Amino acid sequence: MSFWRGGWAPGLLLAAALAASAPVAAGAAPIRVASLDSCADQFVLALAPRGEIVSLSKRATSTDSYERAAAIGLPERRASLETLLAEHATVAVRYWTPDASLPQALAKRGVRVIQLNEANDFAAVRANVREVAAGLGRGAAGEALIAQMDAKLASANHAWGGRSAAYLTSLGFTAGDGTLVGAVMRAAGLTPEAKGPGYGPLPLESLVLNPPAALVLAFFDQLAGGRQHWAIGDAARVQALSGRPTIAALPAAVLGCPAWFAADGATILASAARKP
Repeated sequence: MSFWRGGWAPGLLLAAALAASAPVAAGAAPIRVASLDSCADQFVLALAPRGEIVSLSKRATSTDSYERAAAIGLPERRASLETLLAEHATVAVRYWTPDASLPQALAKRGVRVIQLNEANDFAAVRANVREVAAGLGRGAAGEALIAQMDAKLASANHAWGGRSAAYLTSLGFTAGDGTLVGAVMRAAGLTPEAKGPGYGPLPLESLVLNPPAALVLAFFDQLAGGRQHWAIGDAARVQALSGRPTIAALPAAVLGCPAWFAADGATILASAARKP
C-alpha cells in the first residue's frame, strides 16, 4: 500500500544532476521509456532523464505519487499495447498492471520490459532500484538513490528503543514483520504488534476492547475529498476509540510503493520519538 512536502520532489533534482553528466554512447539508439503503473512512475521519474520518458500512468500526478512534482508536464496515458507501440517505446517499466498479457505482448514486439518485484524489506528495495537503474543505463543514479535511503535509515537509529505499536491504515488493515512497513517500523525502533507476515484486518472492536500500546497510522491523508469511502474514520476518531497515543500518521505517498522513499517513514517515526 504509498507526503507531500512542497517544492521539488527528491528524485527530480538528483536525476537532473546526474543526467547532465551521464555519458551517451556514440551512435547508441535513444531510449524511450514508458511507465505502466503508479509504482513504476516513481522509479522512472527518479532514474530516467526527462527527455527519455514518453509516458507515465494516469496516476502520476496523484497526491499519493511521491514523485508527482517531477511528473508535471509529462504525458499520462493508459497502458495499452496500442499506445505503447504508437509512442515507439523501447523500454517499459512495470510493477502491476490489470492486463497480465501486456508484458509478453510488448516483449514479442521488441519492447524490453523491466519488472519491479514485491519488496518486503529494504534489501529487496535496493534490488529493485538496481534492476531499473541497470535497465535504463543509470547505475550511478540508482546507487545515489540507495545511498539516500540508507542515510535516512541510519538517521532513524532505532529511536524508539523497541516500544510496541500497531500499524493501522485508514481502511482498517494492519501489518508487521515480513512486510515493508514492518521494516520501516523496526528501523525507527518500533516493535510491530501484528503477528505473522502480510496484511490483515484490525477491527474497531479490537481497538476498543484490546487497545494497542500505541498507533502508527497510514493513508489517513487520503480521506480528504472522500477518496476512501470505506475508511474506518478519521485519525482523531481512531485515537479516541483506542485511548492510545498516535506516534505519527504516515502519508500515502511514502508507503504506496515498495521503493526507496519508504525510508522517509522511518525518519518521520524517529522524529516523533525525539520531540520534547
